[in-house]
Amino acid sequence: MALKSSVERAQRATGGFACAKKHIVIQYGDKEQPEAFLLDLIRRDILARGIKDADVMELDVYIKPEEGAVFYVLNKEIQGRVAF
Repeated sequence: MALKSSVERAQRATGGFACAKKHIVIQYGDKEQPEAFLLDLIRRDILARGIKDADVMELDVYIKPEEGAVFYVLNKEIQGRVAF
């Protein structure tokens, strides 16, 4: 319990941009999608492929709203696509 309190105190002390809550929304034309929604779509797609959450080490995301797609590369080897 003491360790958790120390970490929380340190985060409050440093504060600023790194610790701030962030809400990112991607807009293109008349479409708008929050970052969290797109990441959830990617996560569902990954799980539907039979990949376990614990196996996800790195995720690169490429948002291409002009194509109506969000592309991703999982662990530098598995490619996927979800709708924007």
